[in-house]
Amino acid sequence: MTNSSLTNCDITSDFRHTLYAVTYTVIFIPGLLANSVALWLLRSFINKKSKAIIFMINLALADLLHVLSLPLRIYYYINHTWPFRNFICLLCFYLKFLNMYASIVFLTLISVQRYVFTTNPFKAKGWKRRYDVAISICVWIVVGAACLPFPIYRSSGLNITSTSCFADLGTKKMNTMTVIIMLVGAELSGFLIPLIIITYCTLKTRAELKRDSLRCENMKEKHKALRMVVTCASVFFICFTPYHIIFFFYVMVNSNIIHSCTVQKVIMDLHPFSLCLASINCCLNPILYYFTASEFQNELAKRGSSVVRVRLMSRESVSSMR
Repeated sequence: MTNSSLTNCDITSDFRHTLYAVTYTVIFIPGLLANSVALWLLRSFINKKSKAIIFMINLALADLLHVLSLPLRIYYYINHTWPFRNFICLLCFYLKFLNMYASIVFLTLISVQRYVFTTNPFKAKGWKRRYDVAISICVWIVVGAACLPFPIYRSSGLNITSTSCFADLGTKKMNTMTVIIMLVGAELSGFLIPLIIITYCTLKTRAELKRDSLRCENMKEKHKALRMVVTCASVFFICFTPYHIIFFFYVMVNSNIIHSCTVQKVIMDLHPFSLCLASINCCLNPILYYFTASEFQNELAKRGSSVVRVRLMSRESVSSMR
């Protein structure tokens, strides 16, 4: 980092390159396969009345966009140099935050929709698929615009001959008030408000399930809804909560608002780990589709059995020709 306070504190983060390279290598293949298969199967439900399918498709698309940028990240952290254009560096940097906040919004929307439709079945019957499509388009526009400050904030170290990218980028100097306003806005809209909504939907769905357990009305559907909102909450807490807690202090450190060397060292050491946790959501989100949507399980089993039958038939035909 270029801040003088960090230099005076003698903070080194040499382990970051190894950590990022290993993490991104580990999640690339599972993330690519899981989200590709998810998009392949979820598109089969577009014309059906399956709940939250449109949001799931957009969630898988957001994950796939980030996963496709991982090979360039892996190359950089292994070779310690960036031979590509600066625009590509900033684009990959942008896709990381686009994936994070698009995932947060779509996880929140899935939780809200499952909770509302479970507690108010009549709203589910009158809800049109085109509403989900319109909401998804608005999400991409708003989140896409809101994430633009991230690459802009980290683009100060780039020039025509620059060979640095990602974690090694510098930060633009801004006055303290501007930093605080941007930070509070990002934390509120991108973390605290979704956190409150997802927690509320999870607790209320669980309470609804307990309340109706004696009457045994639509219990199977309500159990599915509870599994879905709990899975959304789990992914959110595991992947995004540590990052946003550390990110708040990380920006404060980089802006010379926090001067304690001990605090700076702890924050700068924890930030890479929280960023890696945030990237793991690309592998965890497909669990949401499989374990919470029985239609997804059935379709996966059907497609799998079809592939097996085709292979068996091809083997039999080859054997008969012999």
